[in-house]
Amino acid sequence: MAVPKFYEFFPCILRVLGDGKTYRLKDVTMKCADFWKLSDEDRKQMLPSNRQTTLANRVAWAKTYLKKAGLVDSPRRGFVMLTPAGKAVLEENPEKVTLAYLESIPAFHDFHSNPGENMGSPVSEENPAEAKSPQEMLDDAMQQMNATLADDLMAEIMKLDWSEFEQLVVQLLIKMGYGPLQLNQDAVTKKTGDEGIDGIVTADKLGFDSIYVQAKQWKIDSTIAKPEIQKFVGALVTHGATKGIFITTAKFSSGAVAESQKLPTPKIVLVDGERLANLMIEYNLGVTTTQTYEVKRVDYDFFNEDV
Repeated sequence: MAVPKFYEFFPCILRVLGDGKTYRLKDVTMKCADFWKLSDEDRKQMLPSNRQTTLANRVAWAKTYLKKAGLVDSPRRGFVMLTPAGKAVLEENPEKVTLAYLESIPAFHDFHSNPGENMGSPVSEENPAEAKSPQEMLDDAMQQMNATLADDLMAEIMKLDWSEFEQLVVQLLIKMGYGPLQLNQDAVTKKTGDEGIDGIVTADKLGFDSIYVQAKQWKIDSTIAKPEIQKFVGALVTHGATKGIFITTAKFSSGAVAESQKLPTPKIVLVDGERLANLMIEYNLGVTTTQTYEVKRVDYDFFNEDV
């Protein structure tokens, strides 16, 4: 099954803490995973930001909500326990602990209705699309903005002529650390007589190990098939190359992908249009930062009494 929504962990957390003991939050997380019979794949599922598992994120936010409602407390860093109010709710009926129930608690209502603390409109159980933790909502928003940015980037890329596109590809590879600019500024080959190779970059900043590049500025909705990969392999063999990168604005067919993985030598990496745009965003090529947000958390080590 999929990882439950964060508010669906409320009753489970109360039950885990029902024996009156103080638990590490990570142990509570694992016990909740066991309760929901989550698979190893579900437990390892990462947030879009790849900074935390979805499971750990949702249990942590569930704990935060329960704490704001006064049902659990954190006696020391990384630990959680049931409060007298939480124990009373557990004895009565833990299943009644929903977002709507927490809203009836004044302290929680103040927290949940404050955009400054809850990062936007309150989450609603009636709207599953919004039933995500604040971190997930932020990650989703970033994904949406990057997807739009990638589309805009691709539109600009398609306006370039073939020479400008090849230069852009080499610029990206240089940004990614494939040798300093002075070693690669003339890497793009002439269009005539290139024998299937559009550029050469070095594998590291010291200039060791050449990587041969093929750059295809094809229509975004077109597909590069197996024969094109075979031609590239032939060109690499002709040059005695062991590594190659095939970058395009188009897509690769399943046959092309299989062909690229067929032989251990030469080693070929395929980069389609979507990945090209995402790499440009990641390495700040052709984009500019307009706003920076910092997501912070409590530094529990700072408050550790043993420090």
